[in-house]
Amino acid sequence: MKWFTPDFIEFFKELASNNHKDWFDENRKRYETSIKDPFKLFVQEMISRMNEIDKSIAIQPKDAIFRINRDIRFSKDKSPYKINRSAIISPNGKKDKTTPGLYFEFTPEYVRVYGGVYQLTTAQVAAVRTAIANDIKNFEQLIQAKDFIEAYGEIQGQKAKRLPKELKAIAENQDLLFNKNWYYFAELPPETVLEENLPDIIMDYYLKAKPVTDFFGKILG
Repeated sequence: MKWFTPDFIEFFKELASNNHKDWFDENRKRYETSIKDPFKLFVQEMISRMNEIDKSIAIQPKDAIFRINRDIRFSKDKSPYKINRSAIISPNGKKDKTTPGLYFEFTPEYVRVYGGVYQLTTAQVAAVRTAIANDIKNFEQLIQAKDFIEAYGEIQGQKAKRLPKELKAIAENQDLLFNKNWYYFAELPPETVLEENLPDIIMDYYLKAKPVTDFFGKILG
């Protein structure tokens, strides 16, 4: 079955040029039919598939799906709506952005699949760095695995300028110790959402990153 119709892409293209409440209200039924309802079904499918592998993932779609409304309180851009649909599937869903899981984002420009750890506390950053330093050989094997590199390339993230002195020597050969967050993503064409095997495609990316995801998950509990 096809999870989305071409109107999924077209809706967001039009919304980008008409990002205001009046247009959205006029197209609300279209949004529900082409975007909201099928995206909910798709997220449920992904939760079910991931639950077969990881029983700690037992959330509902509402726990995973981010709102389409933007938080404009502190933003210069007052456009009220996001030009995407996105969800994070993990044991605690969107309420806990530090627990590693699967994040995906569908836009009229691309489909992206993300993994890793983000928005960590200072203590969590220190714990990840220490765990990497103490298990550097295993960590490097995981991020240099063929499947991971082919799917995601490399781990990215914001870096610190300084490190605790006990990590400096190791960091000379592995600069990911300077990171404050560790994430990776794959980008696919927007038309990927129209594929009948979309769950298989997203699931394949999830599985290729799972050893790295598990490494971070053990650290953060």
